[in-house]
Amino acid sequence: MVTTSALRLASGTASSTQASTVYDRLREDLLSGRLEPGRKLQMRFLTETYQTSQTPLREALNRLTADGLVECREQRGFYVADISRNELIELTKTRCWVESLALRESMAASTPQWEELLLLAEHRLARTPRSLNTEHFEDNPEWERLHRVFHRTLIGNCGSQSLIAFCGQLADQLYRYRRLSIQRAFPSRHVSDEHQAIMAAVLSKEADDAVALLTAHYKQTADVILQDQQIFRELQNDGERA
Repeated sequence: MVTTSALRLASGTASSTQASTVYDRLREDLLSGRLEPGRKLQMRFLTETYQTSQTPLREALNRLTADGLVECREQRGFYVADISRNELIELTKTRCWVESLALRESMAASTPQWEELLLLAEHRLARTPRSLNTEHFEDNPEWERLHRVFHRTLIGNCGSQSLIAFCGQLADQLYRYRRLSIQRAFPSRHVSDEHQAIMAAVLSKEADDAVALLTAHYKQTADVILQDQQIFRELQNDGERA
C-alpha cells in the first residue's frame, strides 16, 4: 500500500527534477541572449515556452536570481538581469582578482596529472574552430564548451570548490556580455595564441607571468565590449555631445 507520505515524497522529487530541467533550459537561453537583457519574464510565456507549471518555474527563477542572471523586482515580477558598463567593469575586475588567486593556488599545488589535463584541454580547444563558417562568424558550441573546460582546468587545482564555484558564477555573468559583441572581436583577435601563452607560463612555473597573461586576456575581452556602441547606447550620445 502506498502511503500519503510516499506520494508526497515522489511528488516533491518530480517537482525538484522538473525545476532543475527548467533551470538548465532558462539558464542556457539567458546566457545565449535568446532572452535579452531587461526583458520581463511573464509567467504565461514561460510556462508555455518551457512546458511546465508555475511551482518548478518559480523555483528555477529563484535559483537564477541567486546566480545574478535574473532580477526579482518587488510587485513587478521577474526580469532578465540588465547590463551596464559599470557592471561589466566590476565583474571583470572581480574575476581577475579571484582567478588570479585560484591560478596561483593551482600552480602552487601543481601535479603531473593536473599539467596533463591542462595540456589536453588547451590542445582540444586549439584544434576546434571558433566559427562553424569560414566566410562569416557562426558560433561553434563545441568551442564554447572546450573554452570553459580550459579555463576551469586552469583554476581547478586550487583546492577550494567554493572558489571554483564563485569563478564559474562570474564567468556566466560575463559570458552574457561576451556573447553580445563576439562577432566584432572574432576576425582580428587571436585568442588561441593567448591561451597557449597562458598555458606555457603555467607549465614553466612562472606564476607572475601566468597571472598577468590571464588578467590581460580577460581585460582585452572587456575592452572590446566596453567600446561597443550597439550594446551601450550612451556611448553614441557621448560621441554626439563631443
